[in-house]
Amino acid sequence: MKKLILFATTFIVVFGSSAQVLKKSDLENIRESLKMDAYTKAMQNALSANDINKLAKNLENIDKEDHNFTYRVKVKGITNQRSSGRCWLFASLNMFRYKAMEVFNVDEFEFSENYLSFWDLFEKSNLFLNNMIETADRPIDDRKVQHFLGSPINDGGVWNCFANLVDKYGMVPKDAMTETHSSENTRQMRSFINLKLKEDGLHLREAVKNGIKEKAVQAMRVEMMKEIYRMLALNLGTPPAEFTWRYKDKDGNVTDYKTYTPQEFRDKVLGDIKVSEYVMLMNDPTRPYNVHYEIENYRNTEEGSNWNYVNLPNNKIKEMAIEAIKDNEALYASCDVGKQLDRNYGILDVNNFDYESVYGVKFGMNKTERIQTKASGSSHGMALIAVELDKEGKPVKWQFENSWGSSSGHNGYLTFTDDWFNEYMFRIVVPKKYVTPEVLKINESKATLLPVWDWMN
Repeated sequence: MKKLILFATTFIVVFGSSAQVLKKSDLENIRESLKMDAYTKAMQNALSANDINKLAKNLENIDKEDHNFTYRVKVKGITNQRSSGRCWLFASLNMFRYKAMEVFNVDEFEFSENYLSFWDLFEKSNLFLNNMIETADRPIDDRKVQHFLGSPINDGGVWNCFANLVDKYGMVPKDAMTETHSSENTRQMRSFINLKLKEDGLHLREAVKNGIKEKAVQAMRVEMMKEIYRMLALNLGTPPAEFTWRYKDKDGNVTDYKTYTPQEFRDKVLGDIKVSEYVMLMNDPTRPYNVHYEIENYRNTEEGSNWNYVNLPNNKIKEMAIEAIKDNEALYASCDVGKQLDRNYGILDVNNFDYESVYGVKFGMNKTERIQTKASGSSHGMALIAVELDKEGKPVKWQFENSWGSSSGHNGYLTFTDDWFNEYMFRIVVPKKYVTPEVLKINESKATLLPVWDWMN
């Protein structure tokens, strides 16, 4: 037995000593490896005084792609999320703006993003407080508790959050609840609401630990939610339970005023469309394909659906996306928009910038490795509205309708190559009627549950 213990100790010592400090000889070796030749000196001067993208720009790629498409959804107009993280909400609502234009026979239309944003933050607050109650038996440094406390509410979300909100709260036109300074600049508002929620969460945990009855604890939660409602209303305005609205149509006719509830307005625009029946298709090469996944607790309403998706190779996702776009259906999509983005031309292409030549080093990670190391992940949601196909019917480029205003990109739109799709597109949401029977069957199977801190979160 003593020999075994000695061996184990030796094993730890040998492998535990592999971490080494940078010795003087190491530093000298590293310092001497930098050869200050003419190119290196010139690049040092350039990089220290300029934006790297201006130096790395691949001039051969300029004007390589135009913004014309054979298949393009009949969208019109560009929205602007300003300084907020509501891209997912704008992208989701933008999918249906052109439908509203058709229903009301108008040239322009925008839903109230502020209305759904109010209820999103309100419901997330309630979910957080419930999570504090349910995890009160765990220590404060428990990984799940710390995850919840890290950000009780935020602007972020994905399609299931939009579907949860629309199913419960409906939709309203922008005139019924316009943007405010706080809706367009959410950081300060969120910081104070998060501060209050964290305080409330601690009180609820303490109440549960002290054996206070569940009914009394829930009464505490409701009182806390009254304060959250007040804070949101002061920043964003009060969401209407009903509203009176009229508009001018394409023919110049001003309609009579009509009163709607948000649910009635949703039904007027969407008709038979059920947003909760759309299917999310994900491309995450770090996990097995053809599997249904669910991320634990990733939702906004307590009773709503968590984030669910079917993980698929890109070629399968593209086939369904193409069919939908051909049929004039805009699609919710999410990607790593900052990678290889040429903002001036509104082009996303893997060859836009040559950072390797600028630095003289190789960047060799593939999509799987970038996800695993958190070098890449979904950062922005937009509406996918166009695709160009070659003679064999294969996609060569696509287009997003963005929500950064009309002065961003190409009049508010971003065109991206199919190669860029493969590397930096992560998810697309497709109506059920375009989803293949095989994928529908996977989507209806029992989901593999992923932890709340999953890297796709």
